Amino acid sequence: MLDLSPTDWMAIEVTLKLALYTTLILLVIATPIAWWLANGRGSPGVRTAVQALVALPLVLPPTVLGFYLLVLLGPAGPVGSTLESWGLNHLAFTFQGILIGSVIYSLPFAVQPLQQAFANLGRRPVEIAGSLGAGRIDRFVTVILPMTRGGFIVAATLAFAHTLGEFGVILMLGGAIPGETQVLSILIYDHAEAMDFDSAHRLSFGLLIFAFAVLFIVYAINRRFDTVRL
Repeated sequence: MLDLSPTDWMAIEVTLKLALYTTLILLVIATPIAWWLANGRGSPGVRTAVQALVALPLVLPPTVLGFYLLVLLGPAGPVGSTLESWGLNHLAFTFQGILIGSVIYSLPFAVQPLQQAFANLGRRPVEIAGSLGAGRIDRFVTVILPMTRGGFIVAATLAFAHTLGEFGVILMLGGAIPGETQVLSILIYDHAEAMDFDSAHRLSFGLLIFAFAVLFIVYAINRRFDTVRL
């Protein structure tokens, strides 16, 4: 069952690295966005627009998002051409490029569980801690983080798992360069296209088991903390 080729192992390494980096970046980015959406002040129209923008990857075909990111980050795009004018390489068909695509595509899977957890917490505990002299960092570490840890665990788990299964965005933006941008989902497609169903089955079965384990963890956390709804 674990008779994997060097190409398989390279794809596993790239996939795990991509999922880990994406999850860490998303936790940093999604936390303030989710807090503002749940408890921040401001125009309801602006909040609705931001919420729709965050959720856009849920309904947008991955190939559409991947295409526009390819145009944006490629040598003729505004970001890619600017980087090349600075003597740097553009980001299309690079690990950095698919990392940016993964962060954008998995953003709702990190924001929505955190937003739900923050909404359930409310502003009151934070305001009480502030009235007692706690600074912003103290309030986050001693009040928000412990009381919403279930939301953070779910957000990290979903973001990591969702990144493992990405296909369309990665294929459009990164192609299938072994050791650089070829992830497991693309390698499975390549194996199936080459009629190598044994190899495709080995990798697919591993992802299937992992996906079940992720959902089991998420529902167990929901049952324990009763803070996040999917």
